[in-house]
Amino acid sequence: QAQLVESGGGLVQAGGSLRLSCAASGSIFSRSVMGWYRQAPGKQRELVATTTTSGSTNYADSVKGRFTISRDNAKNTVYLQMDSLKPEDTAVYYCNGRRTSYPVYNYWGQGTQVTVSS
Repeated sequence: QAQLVESGGGLVQAGGSLRLSCAASGSIFSRSVMGWYRQAPGKQRELVATTTTSGSTNYADSVKGRFTISRDNAKNTVYLQMDSLKPEDTAVYYCNGRRTSYPVYNYWGQGTQVTVSS
């Protein structure tokens, strides 16, 4: 069973920055699309950003220009740099690792809370 372990969440004022980290087991990291999703209270989980094995990235419109996703293949770690944070960014952030060709899988981390105060 793959493991994804997030860290870096916390409380920050609006306009501030946080960096989330997600360490993945090496058996999956190099073959996975890695991503960050978030879920606010009473809302569905939504995509924040993804990065492919070749380093291509994709962002939700709501975070473009403020968040940056990156991956360090040597450390089996994916990061989410979050700048210019807004209260509406408050949510539990989840790391995801998935593969849609054989072997197919979709793994989630336990989540880390990000709270942005106004």
